[in-house]
Amino acid sequence: MYKLIAVDLDDTLLNDQLDITEGTRSAIYAAMERGAVFTIATGRMFASARKIAAKLGLEVPLITYQGALVKHASDGTVIYERNVPPEVVRYVFEYAAKNGLHLQAYHNDTLLAKEENERLKGYAKLNNIAYEIEPDFDRLAEKTAPKLLMIDEPEVLDRVLVELKAAVGDKAHITKSKPHFLEIMHPEGTKGHALTRLAEHYGIKQEETIGIGDSWNDHELVEQAGLGVAMENAVDSLKQVADYVTRSNNDEGVRHVIEKFVLEDQN
Repeated sequence: MYKLIAVDLDDTLLNDQLDITEGTRSAIYAAMERGAVFTIATGRMFASARKIAAKLGLEVPLITYQGALVKHASDGTVIYERNVPPEVVRYVFEYAAKNGLHLQAYHNDTLLAKEENERLKGYAKLNNIAYEIEPDFDRLAEKTAPKLLMIDEPEVLDRVLVELKAAVGDKAHITKSKPHFLEIMHPEGTKGHALTRLAEHYGIKQEETIGIGDSWNDHELVEQAGLGVAMENAVDSLKQVADYVTRSNNDEGVRHVIEKFVLEDQN
């Protein structure tokens, strides 16, 4: 029944050691052998997601930047792309500067920031990517960006989330991927929009898709999928909208879903 499986990376497909277990790998390959399309749906940039896709041998379009860019892992063909509206980019840059917030931008799949600090270095290490420093505010703010990212304490970002939604919420999709990560995309730059476009690309019906995630930024993916799945370690709000709650990321939750709904369904 299910022909397209889109899975978040951090705290979903990856365990706390940032690994994919052999059991999960085997389940993924078994699903692919039966004709299912397996892909990544992540907030990470394409360059970071592509490295993990390569380890899995995935040669499919990857959902990246929270859904703002769907790009083929093999030849780089762009299937879907939505950049943050320029007026939103400018507003967020000015807001971050005024409030002393760390802000990162992305352009041509390169991580950019005005200055180097521990938050930038920690994020780059977590995602296994390089970065560039662009101290010129105007040049950085004028670049097209699939996503903007703020890193700060959870309580600070909770306040920022409310304020930004009030100011530009009608022109942008604003969400959190982790308690200390606040992300700003195009209104149609969500994992849900990307899943819909990817299903159309393959000629797959929406009810034949599975979306699996753990955090606030996975709401659209889980709600849009034919079978929306939340991890056991997911935030409560995602569990409330999910069709099914699987095991945790440290207990092969993705493997369990594939075996239960894809492999057993076809036996």
